[in-house]
Amino acid sequence: MIKLVVFDLDGTLLDTIEDLGDSVNEVLVARGYPTHSYAEYCFFIGDGMENLIKRSLPDECLNDEYLIEEVLKDYGEAYTKNWNNKSRPYEGIMECLADLKARSIISSVLSNKPHHFTEMCVESLIGNEHFEVVLGQREGVEKKPSPDAAIEICNKMKVDPSNVVFVGDTNVDILTGGAAGMTTIGVLWGFREEEELREAGANHIISNPNEILEVIRNIS
Repeated sequence: MIKLVVFDLDGTLLDTIEDLGDSVNEVLVARGYPTHSYAEYCFFIGDGMENLIKRSLPDECLNDEYLIEEVLKDYGEAYTKNWNNKSRPYEGIMECLADLKARSIISSVLSNKPHHFTEMCVESLIGNEHFEVVLGQREGVEKKPSPDAAIEICNKMKVDPSNVVFVGDTNVDILTGGAAGMTTIGVLWGFREEEELREAGANHIISNPNEILEVIRNIS
């Protein structure tokens, strides 16, 4: 019986790609580097801020650790200004969260976005009342696809992973849930394609948030 749903944030609960892309492009322009389209950023994000920046920079910059650190700092400042310009919950997400709560199914968030940004986005754009645990990337904790933080959520909620669904839009999410022993749901409204989710081993693939409850009912 499913007791807990762990959601990815960017590309799953929130459409954040424009604010993310705008923030990186702002930094790239300031340093005289080429910018990228939102479509490109869909494939740059998903496994942490440092990887986002490395994928955005020209190849000749990638051996300069000091430069990468400086660009990361600049990006943090830019995103602090831009994080809620255009970001919003995907259509149907708020209704899905309300339905889960009405059925006494716990919801939580696990993101590779830095923890303080994760908390900020959830509180302002969705509301903390929908979630029991909200975790972003934290120092000393392996980021997804490591299952460590997902297991941490289970332990906090005293729920066995076999009674948990992990919902996300990238292979990183599917691999995380699978490694944690959870049922995995890949979503098609986010940043990646169906083929990636299937290759990662998603147990279910859906195209609308209201299908999450259907999957849970079928499992239960």
